[in-house]
Amino acid sequence: MGTGSGWFVAAVVAAWAEVLTAAVLLRTRNGSGTGSAGATPGPEGLALLRGGRLAAVTVALVALHQHGAVAAGRKRTIRANGGPGRTRDPVQLGVHRSLRNALGLRELALRPEARRAVDGLRAELGRAGLLRPPGRRRAAWLLLAAVPPTFAAGVAASGAALGTVVAAGLPVLVAAPTLLCLPPATRAARRLLAELRERHPLPAHRREVTDGRLVQLYVALYGDPALALFLPRFSRDSGLLSRPEPPEERP
Repeated sequence: MGTGSGWFVAAVVAAWAEVLTAAVLLRTRNGSGTGSAGATPGPEGLALLRGGRLAAVTVALVALHQHGAVAAGRKRTIRANGGPGRTRDPVQLGVHRSLRNALGLRELALRPEARRAVDGLRAELGRAGLLRPPGRRRAAWLLLAAVPPTFAAGVAASGAALGTVVAAGLPVLVAAPTLLCLPPATRAARRLLAELRERHPLPAHRREVTDGRLVQLYVALYGDPALALFLPRFSRDSGLLSRPEPPEERP
């Protein structure tokens, strides 16, 4: 085996090592779909599994609004409307502490108190096998991003034929972006969300639901459609809807 061929083989082996190490980092233990206490995650946790940080903060705001603790501000912002009430939910408390001034949803979600609260919830869901740990995901992304340069360096040093390059490089170059596309939520989390949606289909009319906690669950599971159904004015005026509906026509 010539020096050039040796460089090419070494590059292919190194690229596969990066992919396999990333796969190990992204692997999670088999989750049962429940937390450590054997209970389904609360609405904020379910929202985090479905739509990430913004979804979790949105559900926290819905709960705070139900308690009269927040209201819509000017220009599609949210403002505090007194104390947080009796809630002990860490995400709700972190979000409420962040509202020293009226803020838009995205800005609110990035405030330190809100970020820490959501990150704490994310860690709990990671321990339950429902989310891939952020640190391991970042490490896996760095490894996968290094795969194309590693392979390209081997090709450049070896001068391998096109057929050899395609045959050896295509599998590893396909495997890397496939792993990059894995969602943060694990298979157990996606199965849990699907089961909950099957048990709790979105009702046709808001008058069918009178339990505020159930409204939070619907918002956690369905996002914008549930917001528009149960809290149309607050959701529109506070900027919670990702695609705001036009104002209602007045007779």
